[in-house]
Amino acid sequence: MTFQPLDEIIRSPAFPTAIWQLEPHQSGLLPVAAGRGGPLNISWEVHGDGPVKLVLIGGIGLTKTDWQSQTLYFGHERGRRYSVLVFDNRGAGASGKPLLRYSTSEMARDLLELLDHLGWTAPRQVHVSGGSLGGMIAQELAVLAPDRIASLNLHSTAARLENAAGSSLAEVADRLGALLPRPAEAAIRATARGCFPEAWLAAADGEELPRRGTPRCAVAAAGGYGGGDGAGELRFGSNYARFAAREAQIPRDRGGLALQAVAGAFHCKTPAQLRALADRVGRARIAVLHGAADRMIPVAHGRRLAALLRPAAAVFEDGLGHAPIHQRPRWFNEFLEARCEAAEKLSGR
Repeated sequence: MTFQPLDEIIRSPAFPTAIWQLEPHQSGLLPVAAGRGGPLNISWEVHGDGPVKLVLIGGIGLTKTDWQSQTLYFGHERGRRYSVLVFDNRGAGASGKPLLRYSTSEMARDLLELLDHLGWTAPRQVHVSGGSLGGMIAQELAVLAPDRIASLNLHSTAARLENAAGSSLAEVADRLGALLPRPAEAAIRATARGCFPEAWLAAADGEELPRRGTPRCAVAAAGGYGGGDGAGELRFGSNYARFAAREAQIPRDRGGLALQAVAGAFHCKTPAQLRALADRVGRARIAVLHGAADRMIPVAHGRRLAALLRPAAAVFEDGLGHAPIHQRPRWFNEFLEARCEAAEKLSGR
């Protein structure tokens, strides 16, 4: 496909509105990992103040802002029901970026310290959703604290990176290492090609925007969006243009990205470990979701993961790439909401 030049996208009237100003209910910097290569700060936000606790774990280079469609849906539009935690993993965003070898288990320990700090410590209290590297971290969190997990939702991820669909381990790891490297035009285009089907990138901007009056949403309150009500709604020319506008405004630390890529490349959960994890968390609480069009982590990885976990829900979606949180946010959010609500009804809480 032919990509619209980034300088044209930046000049668009819609460009300043690509990042939504969603005011958190709580936020902070938490020192973690003392004695584990730290201390280092983890930057975090909680949106919403509802009783259902949801934590979103991002992939390589992702920051709190990347989850804005989920933060809006759960923490603002449904903030009386949900409290949603978004945070920057070590190596990303406003969190610390220590120069040492990262591992998914150490990153899960960072998150566990954050959950302890928030007091999200009760049995079966935390609903966990992780994608790509975040799904690997979620697996490690489930090993560390299985009894605290109300639901475990893994998307676009793997138990380990291995040969699948004609891709060698080195090729898959290289794709992960290239994911979202920095807000430069060539990198944005490469990331777009890797994460999304071309037909979706070329299609008209279909983002579901914040509505006027959305709680704690400054952009919506200022009238920057109409959210479908015909009052000042701003659109890009394509889904790619919206994605590029967002990427151009989110800083990515290249060194931190490389260290996170190492963690993803060396992540490994054996069949025995996954079976034990599923036994302790409970298969009725687990879901696996993978796009059949995922070029970063081919769908065979998701199928292997599901075969070992035997989760309550295993969805392999045609036409879906590596980033369902951007490509099909409403569909993804409703899927995650259904999994959370089903788990809330289970006994043993």
